[in-house]
Amino acid sequence: MHNVDTLAAAPPQASLFERLMNIRISFIPVPVYLVLVALVVGLLIEHELKPDLPTMIAIIGLGGATCGELGKRLPFIGKIGGAAIVSAFLPSYLVSLGWVPQEIIAPVTSFTKQSNFIYLFVSAVVVGSIFTMDRNLIVKGFAKIFVPLLLGSVLALIAGVAVGLLCGLPLRQVLFFVIVPVMGGGLGEGAIPLSVGYGEILGMDSGKILAQLLPIILLGNLCAILACGALDLLGKRYPSLTGNGRLQMAEISDDAVADQPVKIQFDGQTINQVIAAGMCAITLYLAGVLLHALFGLPGPVCMLFLAVLLKLANVIPARLETGARLLFQFFTTCVTYPLLFANSIAVTHWSELTAALHIGNVLTIASTVLTLVLTGLVVARRLNLYPIDTAIVNGCHSGLGGTGDIAILTAANRMQLLPYAQISTRIGGAITVMGALLILANMGPVG
Repeated sequence: MHNVDTLAAAPPQASLFERLMNIRISFIPVPVYLVLVALVVGLLIEHELKPDLPTMIAIIGLGGATCGELGKRLPFIGKIGGAAIVSAFLPSYLVSLGWVPQEIIAPVTSFTKQSNFIYLFVSAVVVGSIFTMDRNLIVKGFAKIFVPLLLGSVLALIAGVAVGLLCGLPLRQVLFFVIVPVMGGGLGEGAIPLSVGYGEILGMDSGKILAQLLPIILLGNLCAILACGALDLLGKRYPSLTGNGRLQMAEISDDAVADQPVKIQFDGQTINQVIAAGMCAITLYLAGVLLHALFGLPGPVCMLFLAVLLKLANVIPARLETGARLLFQFFTTCVTYPLLFANSIAVTHWSELTAALHIGNVLTIASTVLTLVLTGLVVARRLNLYPIDTAIVNGCHSGLGGTGDIAILTAANRMQLLPYAQISTRIGGAITVMGALLILANMGPVG
């Protein structure tokens, strides 16, 4: 999806500028990249960097493109999701070293948290994925994904507890402060509810508990990125194991070609349908927000199910599907790495990540994530699902919410699986959190 153009074929008579425009750093032509760098440096010197939309697009676009390009070129790591890993973690590390000026950190943090543009990304990708899927396969796929997810969660719990105990960690610590946070659904739906619930049950400060849970979640997400990046390599070696973004084994259908190049004749109607698809995405997002306010249901999950209902009702016209496909391709190609870069600066704190680097924690987290992934890989065939794609969806159960899903699927080159990943992360995480709080409440404080 994110192929980098090196020297694109250009006619011999092409000017030097035309040739340079065909060389790209990720998605940015080299001449534009160099000019943007010079302009950002100039604004930085003049203290004129502001958290407005055009300036932030320039900064996070440059940062995301640079990190993505660097990650792709790393030996070995570049083949198992290096672009996503570098984009998600390198900026945070550079911030910890003091190498990123505060004049950049402050506006990027402000913009990322206030604009909440990750939900724009999720909305566009969900609409693009669902609207272009085969409606006859949607129900089968969504129903079947719960089987490997549930089985994987149970086996991951057992494996994580066993490894944690072998490493000398207390059972309560392993279960509630390592395994549950990893499978809890990320920050907003996982770590924060857990920290508040744990605080009330154990009589502890929820802020201190949250600080303890965050690095565990970050490490779990990193393990999932590496595992799913490796699955992508496995799929390239054994093509029969993967649907390349399809979950359900079936005859070739619309969703089988959702990620293939599509020749589309651009005209006024096509542009209008892209706009219409974008407005559909915004409408579904706001519907999810309202349903969350009314009933407390996770907004992204509500949005996902509404999109599925529209598709199943067969009310999506063909031209709108074309617009949704183009919207999907734009966001996954041009917005993924900038999004990861911005979140790395604004949300990911390097000190929190390194705080969890206890050998017992690392081995417990790795065993939990790998058990989730391997379970999906093994049981998929019995459910008529593609093993690698099922394993990747299972891996998203250990993702850092929406951002984690994006990083994992980017590393795996399977962004088409985002609707299923949202089920794995949001619903799987909600069930994990509720179950953990009920069990801990019955156990009570350590006494």
